[in-house]
Amino acid sequence: MRDNNFKRNDNKGAKSLGKVSGNGRSFDKGRDNDHGRDFGKDRYKNRRNDSADDEEIEIPADSLAIEGRNAVVEAFRSGKTIDKLYVLDGCTDGAVSTIRREAKKAGTIVKFVSRERLDQISITGKHQGVIAFAAAYDYSEIEDIFAKAEAEGKAPFVLILDNIEDPHNLGAIIRSANVAGAHGVIIPKNRAVGLTATVAKTSAGALNYTPVVKVTNISKTIEDLKKRGMWFVCADMDGKPMYDLDLTGPIGLVIGNEGSGVSRLVREKCDMIASIPVNGEIESLNASVAAGVLAYEIVRQRRLKK
Repeated sequence: MRDNNFKRNDNKGAKSLGKVSGNGRSFDKGRDNDHGRDFGKDRYKNRRNDSADDEEIEIPADSLAIEGRNAVVEAFRSGKTIDKLYVLDGCTDGAVSTIRREAKKAGTIVKFVSRERLDQISITGKHQGVIAFAAAYDYSEIEDIFAKAEAEGKAPFVLILDNIEDPHNLGAIIRSANVAGAHGVIIPKNRAVGLTATVAKTSAGALNYTPVVKVTNISKTIEDLKKRGMWFVCADMDGKPMYDLDLTGPIGLVIGNEGSGVSRLVREKCDMIASIPVNGEIESLNASVAAGVLAYEIVRQRRLKK
């Protein structure tokens, strides 16, 4: 369901730092890996301008933090999932341009921030104008969802999120999915929030029990799951009332972006379009609330069919 009053998260002051491995470094101030020399201020142009993002930087707990140009570009090229990339505002040289191209190809969220912001989160002091954060939690596979459903002896029930951007919404949806007995949540790799500390906290622990799968293409994933006998319903205010639809059996519930709803291509892949009846002056619900309402309509219908 659409949420025209959606505002992006500006959760401030999150500074929970965990240990990392691989190309990252431990957030242990006693250790200081050298990812290259620190470039002077003369290498950067227009360090502060109106395009800079002044919001506080949220550091995902227990995340893989990667500092330095070579380390960051190799992380992208190795296929590592990078949830956020922080770049020094105004930095336009070749190495950073290459990193930005890799981030664009990967669909990574890029934030342009001041040197002061980067310095605040850098332990090495040699970030070279770029710091990347990988997923705080491991993602599951599609097969994990089917295995969970099989172990419970139930028809698969999944939630598919079409470009949810607010970490609070993602965390709340994962929580609702778990409480409703869904076997997993599927999110897109590009242009959507990943598993961050805020998501984990908002999920109230549900993230530890609910498989979250990250896929490259939501539309193709729906097609593949249809071949395995699943049906799909998406949430939209112009659909049929949810009470008038058969939402039993192996089913996937698709929830759209907070502002624009379910994208056209994804909507066309769905078998049904469901709306939630409204009786007040406000015509739409927040994305996470809509997910909870529709998930429990699926639960209700499944119970009645027993």
